[in-house]
Amino acid sequence: MELFGRSVSHYVWRKSKTAFQKKNITPTVKYGGGSVMVWGCFAASGPGRLAVINGTMNSTVHQKILKENVRPSVCDLKLKRTWVLQQDNDPKHTSKSTSEWLKKDKMKTLECPSQSPDLNPIEMLWHDLKKVVHARKPSNVAELQQFCKDEWAKIPPQRCNRLIASYGKRLIAVVPAKEVGEDHYLTLRTENIKRMDDP
Repeated sequence: MELFGRSVSHYVWRKSKTAFQKKNITPTVKYGGGSVMVWGCFAASGPGRLAVINGTMNSTVHQKILKENVRPSVCDLKLKRTWVLQQDNDPKHTSKSTSEWLKKDKMKTLECPSQSPDLNPIEMLWHDLKKVVHARKPSNVAELQQFCKDEWAKIPPQRCNRLIASYGKRLIAVVPAKEVGEDHYLTLRTENIKRMDDP
């Protein structure tokens, strides 16, 4: 999450020779002005905890975040014992030490095949969060952190529920794969849909 503006391109329709008029210029800050890295989780019943990450993220830091935030979120959200943790294939998530830690802590994870598109529904919440935080125009990193926490807590449970409910449809949408190597991906994803739909 960047402090001043998001790293996206902006386009404007303007008349010739008006490029440098104030209305056609987006202010910037050299080197972005600061950023915040956050970790969050959610379930169909609503948003879980949001943790601010200070320093470099590695497997050890990731395991500490999981330890301090996953089970408390499971309790807060009143999830049943059949909950499953979904992560992507980031090396911190799939490292030997993290895999062993997850097994030791008895956290069941949803298998994510390599080279699969990022279909994790939390990506939609990250997009929502960035939009509302930047609309509040934080002026420093401390405000940015606080706005992230405030806005994460305001995410409506209905939004989370809709994202989880539509997850199977998004997985099925990737079925028209064109490359032969994607057959394995499709098989795994179909299996995951069935597992998720089981009561």
